[in-house]
Amino acid sequence: MALRDKLVSNKLTILIMVIIVAGMSQGMLLPLLTILLDRSGVSADANGLNAAALYIGIFSTMFFIEKPVRRYGYKPVIMVGMGLIITATCLFPAWQQAGFWFALRLLVGVGDSALHYATQLWIVTSSPKEHRGRNISLYGMAYGIGFSLGPIGITLLKAGIWVPFLTTSSFFLIILLLLTKLPNERPERGERMEAVHKRASKVAAMAWFPLITSLLYGYMEASMNSNFPLYGLRIGLSEPNIGVLLPVIGVGSLIMQLPLGIWSDRIGRKKILITSGLIGAMAFFCIPFAGANLWLIGLLFGIAGGMVGSFFSLGLAYAADILPKHLLPTANVLASIQYSLGSIAGPLIGGMAIRYSNVASIFYMLSLIYVIFALSGLMFRRENSV
Repeated sequence: MALRDKLVSNKLTILIMVIIVAGMSQGMLLPLLTILLDRSGVSADANGLNAAALYIGIFSTMFFIEKPVRRYGYKPVIMVGMGLIITATCLFPAWQQAGFWFALRLLVGVGDSALHYATQLWIVTSSPKEHRGRNISLYGMAYGIGFSLGPIGITLLKAGIWVPFLTTSSFFLIILLLLTKLPNERPERGERMEAVHKRASKVAAMAWFPLITSLLYGYMEASMNSNFPLYGLRIGLSEPNIGVLLPVIGVGSLIMQLPLGIWSDRIGRKKILITSGLIGAMAFFCIPFAGANLWLIGLLFGIAGGMVGSFFSLGLAYAADILPKHLLPTANVLASIQYSLGSIAGPLIGGMAIRYSNVASIFYMLSLIYVIFALSGLMFRRENSV
């Protein structure tokens, strides 16, 4: 038993390191490539379209990633994902052309999607139920820490354009060597593999409430990053102040990821999700009443981020409690698709609300959405733990 616990601990440590490096890579590439394209004279709208390639790659991968994970196992898929990211990252400085970078960003998106899908599924399926919330919260914290450290790589540009890209790639190579030491595992199969649409229907019927969390998380994250700058400018905040406030949501999420995960193991995930949703709704609702008070907005952002910033990871852990293990890969696919859809819908709906209603409506809408989510949780009765 002690040997088994040690192996599980070593596996979790290596997978967490994979996610930290993946977060660092994405956190560096997003602003770094934008800066370099801007220096090259690429217009702002074309720059934004180029950045969208990453999310197109992530979204498109979700429609076929489940099959190779079931067939080949977690480790090969993670290693292939890392290989794609390393290859694309090393090629970015070779030719600074927008079309070429669009293709490379698609490649990074595919690799990133494969890496995250297999890693989070491996953590969820191999974690004992009593530690599942804690472990998946560690996954969320690891990505947040890596993503926050990533922009530091921009400072390496002073040493030459190749340096930040090669530095990130070297981190990936080190983790890739550690990953080779892990034994491969595969998702459990049911007695008879059902068609994809049947598995998806079954997952949606059994775990619709836990899976809504990924849609809400994507909506909130994208809406804040895209719509809050417009809100801030219209209420008189300066651009530097807006830049300081936005990361506060992520900081709140980092602080509360692990406590919420541990509490969900002890108290129950549904209770934690409902409570977090209601507190997050109250925080978002109060933001317009804070006016242009930087400290008060920051406090409310921290509370909101702390409460709903763990929704994706807690939702996956809750789905793992309810579903048979052979359906977890399908659940992860549905969660990732919903996250992508929420990320696309957030800026569009928020932008329309600002244009046709008023600037504060983005927060009232977020508040209403989380209240509806909490009420739907009270109606969710499927408590079939596995």
